[in-house]
Amino acid sequence: MTSVSGRDRRPSTEYEPSVRRVVAKEWCTSIIIDGVENSSATRRDVVRKSYSARSQEYTDLFGSMDSTHVSDRALVTSWAATLTGPVLDAGCGPGQWTDFLAQSGLAVSGIDLVPEFVERARNQYPDLSFEVGGFEALDAKTNSLGGVLSWYSLIHHHPQDIEAPLAEFARVIRPGGGLLVGFFEGTTVEPFDHAATTGYRWPVTELAEVLVTAGFDVIETHTRTGSGYRPHGAITASRRGVE
Repeated sequence: MTSVSGRDRRPSTEYEPSVRRVVAKEWCTSIIIDGVENSSATRRDVVRKSYSARSQEYTDLFGSMDSTHVSDRALVTSWAATLTGPVLDAGCGPGQWTDFLAQSGLAVSGIDLVPEFVERARNQYPDLSFEVGGFEALDAKTNSLGGVLSWYSLIHHHPQDIEAPLAEFARVIRPGGGLLVGFFEGTTVEPFDHAATTGYRWPVTELAEVLVTAGFDVIETHTRTGSGYRPHGAITASRRGVE
């Protein structure tokens, strides 16, 4: 549980918010497997196939708001209240968070790499729009969105790849619009064994620095810890105006 200056302490099952000043930092790594470069396109294909193979299992376990943590719902609700204009749920999965945002009164659509998730979302929420696709080249005009929710949808991006979707989010979100990123938190950037395929933990401060480099001003960072699950992190940010 993180100590928070200027705020009341919360139980370890809730998010601990903190506002931090971050400084942009440049870094890059490469991936060579058996002497062959493992491209970002190849890694996206692995993610898609892994979730496609377990789509029903994932939907049964996590495809409803009943499976979400109360603190997650509170955080997304408070973030959504700051938004105006269209919102994209990037990595919408079976669509439960897309519907949650729609119930909050937002004009929202969803996109996901996994066709099975999109099919389920379309059937479950026929009044909402869902598309199959990745985040590196969104079908949205520049500065056209009021916000993007990226709720654990970047956890399988290798650190050298994560700047691409963040740059695309920065392109489509209008100045002053909002971004909310959920992820697994750790003391260092490192891979871990996820049930679907390799995931990556990020220290909150380091991921916040990447967001600043991509063109966002970090508003708040959050962590949530407790017994029986991995530490969670979240960052709310605002799209910086063109200088």
